[in-house]
Amino acid sequence: MPRVPFELAGVRVEPGSRTQIDVPVARLYTHAPLHIPVEVVHGRQGGPVLLVCGGIHGDEINGVEIVRRLLRSKQLQGLRGTLVAVPIVNVFGFVQHSRYLPDRRDLNRCFPGSESGSLGGRVAALFREAIVDHATHIIDLHTGAIHRTNLPQIRAQLIPGGETERMANAFGAPVVLNAELREGSLRHYAQNRGIPVLTYEAGEALRFDEWAITPGVRGVLRVMRRLGMLAGEHRRRPPPAAEIANGSSWARAPIDGILRPRVRLGARVAKGDVLGKVADPFGNAEAAVTAMADGIVIGMGRLPLANEGEALFHIARFDAIEEAESAVEDFHSSLEPPPDPLY
Repeated sequence: MPRVPFELAGVRVEPGSRTQIDVPVARLYTHAPLHIPVEVVHGRQGGPVLLVCGGIHGDEINGVEIVRRLLRSKQLQGLRGTLVAVPIVNVFGFVQHSRYLPDRRDLNRCFPGSESGSLGGRVAALFREAIVDHATHIIDLHTGAIHRTNLPQIRAQLIPGGETERMANAFGAPVVLNAELREGSLRHYAQNRGIPVLTYEAGEALRFDEWAITPGVRGVLRVMRRLGMLAGEHRRRPPPAAEIANGSSWARAPIDGILRPRVRLGARVAKGDVLGKVADPFGNAEAAVTAMADGIVIGMGRLPLANEGEALFHIARFDAIEEAESAVEDFHSSLEPPPDPLY
């Protein structure tokens, strides 16, 4: 029986074809229209409907590049199922280089949204109804906030033996955080509807980090092979082993001043280790930032200027710290420059 077309926002995509769709979202003050850009790749054979989206936070641009390279990958030839690729969800924030919407709301705290609510609620409702509700699986691409960077990591609600866990293991990030669902997030909405969701966190806002982008593209393709959307899984090298963190916490600035870090992203630390020192400009007052537990540095501030209480180093805790350290080292050693920047 021939496969039926895939329909999104009133546009029909025939089997074996791909189509770019501009989903109307709002208008600027000037009456100029804004659209959420979407590309649908609809395979000739049936399979999952995978949504890969970036830019829910408008300043997180690594995901935009991951989606671009994914869509240019030759591996999409012979796709089974359907890929729905959205490089930029928060088009308002992207234009303004901002994490937020014009009303200062975080779009990733507005789901499921409301057609009669705030701007954030309306955008969330439109994105949900027009795009998210079509998906059977989701990969949501993020980075650290402005002036913060993240080690490549997966955040997901893991159920042993469940589809989300299988996707997380396939992705190949060195660290997996078994993270609680945050109310209002895309992950919270989708997971409660039974849609498995991975959140990929890597790099820094408003920056292209190649060490975050390349593993992101490879990770999405690995998940697609695991889902049966792409052929050739048996010929591929297995992804680097990931370790599941049993918790995480931030080491914060003990005083106001200027930070001099002593550890790098991905470093193994022990409880009490000095992660950096904060001092006033004269050096008269100085205090150490110390690790509160054994773990791996999975996130850190990039701006040396710190106020007392500011989060500076994100430490993930593991039951098997040696294995976690090995996973990070294996991940770094697996990073080779891509042969073609267009992937």
